Amino acid sequence: MRLFLDANILFLAGYSPSSPVHDLLALAAQGDCELLSSEYAFEEARRNLALKSPAGSVERLELMTVAVIRVQEASGVALKKAQEVQLSDPADIPILAAALQCGADVLVTGDRRAFGSFFGRRIENLRIMRLRDALTELLAER
Repeated sequence: MRLFLDANILFLAGYSPSSPVHDLLALAAQGDCELLSSEYAFEEARRNLALKSPAGSVERLELMTVAVIRVQEASGVALKKAQEVQLSDPADIPILAAALQCGADVLVTGDRRAFGSFFGRRIENLRIMRLRDALTELLAER
C-alpha cells in the first residue's frame, strides 16, 4: 500500500517520539507499506515545528522520515482535480493534488477541517484516512 503523509502527520514524527506515526514508519521500514510525501508537506511541517515545538524537533523530523519518498509537486490534471474538490482550506489543495498525481492509495491526515468530511471516502482512487485507521488496516493485512 502506498500512503501519502499530510504535513500534520509529518509534524507528529518530529514533535512526539511516542506518536503512532512511528509505528507507521516502522511498518514502512519492514516493507509493509510505502510512504510518500511532497516537499510542500515537509516545508509546512518544518515551519510549524519551528514555531510550536521544542528545539531539535525539525532535526528529529528529518531523521525519522528519511525513508519517506519525496514526490513531485502536482501540476496539470491532478491539480485541477484537487481544485474541483473544493476543500475548506485552499492551502491543502497541493497536498491532495500531489497525493493524486503520485498514485498513492491513501492520504493519511489528521486535518479534520479540510478532509474530515472525506474520512473513509475516496477522491478519485485515493482513500482519505486518519492515522489510526491506516495503521489498523495495515496491521490487519500482515
